[in-house]
Amino acid sequence: MEKQVDQQQIRLDKLNRIRDLGTEPYPYSFQRSHTIPDIIEQAEKLLKKQEQITIAGRLLAVRGKGKASFGNIQAQHTRIQIYVRQDEIRDSEFEMFKLCDIGDHLGLSGTLMHTKTGELTLRVSTVTLLSKSIRPIPMPKVEEKDGERIVHDEVTDKEFRYRQRYVDLILNPQVAEVFQKRTLIYQTIRDYLREEGFLEVETPTLQSVYGGANATPFVTHHKALDQKFYLRISNELYLKRLIAGGFDAVFEFVKDFRNEGIDRTHNPEFSALEFYQAYVDYNEIMRHTENICERCALAVNGRTEFEYEGHTIDVKAPWPRLSMLDAIEKLGGISFSKMSDAEVQNLLKEKGWELDADYNRGLATQLVFEETCETQLIQPIFITDHPKETSPLCKKNRENPELLERFEAFIHGWEIANAYSELNDPVIQRRLMEEQVERGRGGEKETQPLDEDFLRAMEYGMPPMGGVGFGIDRIVMLLTGQLTIRDVIFFPTMRPES
Repeated sequence: MEKQVDQQQIRLDKLNRIRDLGTEPYPYSFQRSHTIPDIIEQAEKLLKKQEQITIAGRLLAVRGKGKASFGNIQAQHTRIQIYVRQDEIRDSEFEMFKLCDIGDHLGLSGTLMHTKTGELTLRVSTVTLLSKSIRPIPMPKVEEKDGERIVHDEVTDKEFRYRQRYVDLILNPQVAEVFQKRTLIYQTIRDYLREEGFLEVETPTLQSVYGGANATPFVTHHKALDQKFYLRISNELYLKRLIAGGFDAVFEFVKDFRNEGIDRTHNPEFSALEFYQAYVDYNEIMRHTENICERCALAVNGRTEFEYEGHTIDVKAPWPRLSMLDAIEKLGGISFSKMSDAEVQNLLKEKGWELDADYNRGLATQLVFEETCETQLIQPIFITDHPKETSPLCKKNRENPELLERFEAFIHGWEIANAYSELNDPVIQRRLMEEQVERGRGGEKETQPLDEDFLRAMEYGMPPMGGVGFGIDRIVMLLTGQLTIRDVIFFPTMRPES
């Protein structure tokens, strides 16, 4: 820490000396003619024309401190070499340049050349200081030894990288690439849904009644209204209100908040996509789901196949379908449908699998599936027809009223989407919500409260519809090869440093 403070003081002294030279170290703006990626892309044409070009970026390396120096400038996570000679720029600029440090932002004009080693380089004719850094960047040191590139002092501390993501992005262009791909995934999904006639909408983050998922909310207090409010756990019920209001198809990218644990695939604040379409059932939503994943893979990687943790996964549509009961029998090796309730309860006890509520057959079925099947679902698949007890918002299966017209989409053993043929009978919906409230009073965890306004919207007449919730962060993890959700969220939830 003392060394860090010393370095900062040295830089502050340089800052004062730069001001003494008559240079403003923090100007308001700077006009560029090209970005560094532009130069890399247009290098051949720019070399041929030898026209003056102007760039801006962060100084990340300086080699040589005499009358000539080479350095590296980075902008938009792309680097180019620069060459600065004392006799080719003004004396005042050269004096200022000698006071520059790694991390400073510079504006540079000059012409392109190739060095003797063939490296594309900007031969500098003017230098402008755009921002003086006073905190040293923890730059790794690179050396060549016996033809091998050796990196010293590389920032590998995950916690440091997550807390100071800005430093992580400066030092690791591949990290920036992950987030650029994340943006591309959003754009691809938007384009697809708009082509299919969906309207992008916005619904409340702050809600007086939470719902749409079985989860624990974050609670806050509205001073002016003197009322308890909740951060959204799902936008489902609001999107359904919009379908009741006459929109045919709506979608929304949201931040959801669930007051639960943090692990490899869970963050309390996470990104989701939900969309709902009138006059369709869960079969049409399956089509949209597989098409979206296929398009995203093509956009990010140029093909539908990708590698993840030793598996080659192919998201090309169409995906297979398997009912939950069939999955338990085929993948779990358990003849579940032939077991009595007593036998199921004994199985749970023997395996140490605990329900979050009193025993019922449907929740037990779901638990056995989760414990025996999920990790085997590497290739994309729709697990369909869940027990009726697993959701109060879904229509019953038209062929078997003990089941729901529900699917979960799995890739690499992870649930990436959850969808229904949505319940639109207001009488049944009220009864199911009231039953869930009673189960919550009886000790069942993560039940949803009764939402009278949602029921009122349904009572005005809600068309049949299909809908789905997507976990965007998991899709990004899979398509970019990241092993934890923290690597696809710019600023993941962490304990305060203090």
